[in-house]
Amino acid sequence: MPAPLTLATQRWTLLQLQFLSRKLGRAPKLPPHLQTGVRGEFEALFYLRRLGYTVVERRWRSPELNGDLDLVAWEADTLCFIEVKTRTARDMTPASLAIDGPKRSMLQRMATSYLRSVPREPDGNILTRFDIVSVYLLDDRIECE
Repeated sequence: MPAPLTLATQRWTLLQLQFLSRKLGRAPKLPPHLQTGVRGEFEALFYLRRLGYTVVERRWRSPELNGDLDLVAWEADTLCFIEVKTRTARDMTPASLAIDGPKRSMLQRMATSYLRSVPREPDGNILTRFDIVSVYLLDDRIECE
């Protein structure tokens, strides 16, 4: 059995496939700001995996609600709902402050909808929490926090 690919190799391979898809004209046509968001979610996914999270959903959508959960991941026995905010520059205001009251309410409703679909023991509660990952796509590097 071949050795599993390292996270760095997996990330590199997916980036190459995305590049090839764009080159062949098969990539989804998204406005630049949405392309930035998708790239930030990609970088956050690998950032969290390096920290030991097990990512189980990416861009999860509820059939009855508008919006999506950027990432859903387990950290040990805690299910984390992760909102990713991506910026191409560091401003005076952190990216995480873009999550206001209405956005928080929407995320709570989405998480509740997601939890209804998770199988569990009859008396089993699932520990949950909400996280924010700020991704900065800078000219010479990528920073996640």
